[in-house]
Amino acid sequence: MEYLLFIISFIAAFIFSLGGVGAAIILIPILISFGIPINMAKPIGLFYNTVSLSGASYTNIKNKRLDFKMGIPIIIFSFLFAILGALLSKFISTKIVLILFIAFLIFSGFMFLFFKGKQKDTYREDAPILSLSLIGALAGLLSGLLGIGGGGIISPLMLILGINPKKIAAITAFVVPFSSFSGFLTYWSMGHVDWRLMLIISVAGIAGASLGTMFMHKKLNPSSVKKILAVILLVMAVKMIFKL
Repeated sequence: MEYLLFIISFIAAFIFSLGGVGAAIILIPILISFGIPINMAKPIGLFYNTVSLSGASYTNIKNKRLDFKMGIPIIIFSFLFAILGALLSKFISTKIVLILFIAFLIFSGFMFLFFKGKQKDTYREDAPILSLSLIGALAGLLSGLLGIGGGGIISPLMLILGINPKKIAAITAFVVPFSSFSGFLTYWSMGHVDWRLMLIISVAGIAGASLGTMFMHKKLNPSSVKKILAVILLVMAVKMIFKL
């Protein structure tokens, strides 16, 4: 099982880093399907996001692809609200969390698939602080509650604001490790961590996300990135519906 999860984690990190989205959104349903309890799967997913997208962020910063003024407000609020989300998870039943997870997958998938955003020559370059802060708060809350990192919320909402998808991918890859790590620390304090499995999955995540980030910027256009992510998210949503 561990060898298989290593391979799956590598592939998931590669694919989801194409859009700057933490692969925990897909990894957690996979871990659950392997019989791992959801409260153990969530901190693994959060730590996996932290280390896999940290590598992607390093690549983006090194190549000057990251817009810090857009990223900082999201980081601050997502970090704080991820702690709140993780604490709230103790009071919400597993079935409700799974239903919320399915809703999240469907929302993100349809946003990536059908929301067109602005044309290339009209992408906005300003940093709407209030909107970005609200996006960070919502992403952080869901990150802590569901163990997903929040990238699937950040990316669609930034698309609505009219921001370039490639810039969104770099910003999301920068933000998600912060919200994921604060959520992970909260779960760790509650005692829900399988360190061996987390290490195996995280090593695969670092390698996969770093390669995926380089591939995305050299080979893919924003439209292709969105379609790839949408299909994967919707397939996993359908699979989880049948498991309820």
